[in-house]
Amino acid sequence: MNAPVFRPPSEEVSPTRLCIVRHGETDWNAQRRIQGQIDIPLNATGRQQAEATAKGLLGLPFAAIYSSDLQRAHDTAAAAAALLQLPVRPEPGLRERHYGEFQGLTQDEIKARADYERYINRDTGFAFGNGESLAGFAERIKRTVNDLAQRHAGESLLIFAHGGVLDVIYRIATHRPLETARDFPIPNAALNWVEVGNPDWQLIEWGVQDHLAGSRELVLE
Repeated sequence: MNAPVFRPPSEEVSPTRLCIVRHGETDWNAQRRIQGQIDIPLNATGRQQAEATAKGLLGLPFAAIYSSDLQRAHDTAAAAAALLQLPVRPEPGLRERHYGEFQGLTQDEIKARADYERYINRDTGFAFGNGESLAGFAERIKRTVNDLAQRHAGESLLIFAHGGVLDVIYRIATHRPLETARDFPIPNAALNWVEVGNPDWQLIEWGVQDHLAGSRELVLE
């Protein structure tokens, strides 16, 4: 799939066009281990994906680059920033969900827990002990994205974030409940295009990987 054609802003306030990229691969991605807000760096594959993404974005007219301040997202953004000659603006509101006691665990380790059913069934009020509930996390992402869109109304933004962030964005843009099982991919370093208006969000294109030689599709962030 090719990246969508950019439309110039009209005299009226236009939706903000977002290209949202999940960070490149980390060792914990490869191990299917939940990272959450633990600051895990990119691995060699992730660094290659970041460089390939940067080259794939070259020439597109973004007004600004925003990134989660966790290093796996920020370092993926930095590769694009160097080629696009734009600074990376750290945005803590784009961080991955805080998984509390689940952070650092593999899927097999989670299955052994008594609260596994609440996790796997996407209980929106379940907060993993000291972590974020799904409902609270989704509200943070919606608020952050709407704020960025309002700051850059009618412009195009490049955003680097996490699998959980993209999960929420896809659901808002397609009117899917948070509780339903995920039936859409979120590959590392793929390009995902969304228009954000006030209040409507619209999915334009999802999971574009033409710029990548390969991508590991994972369920856990």
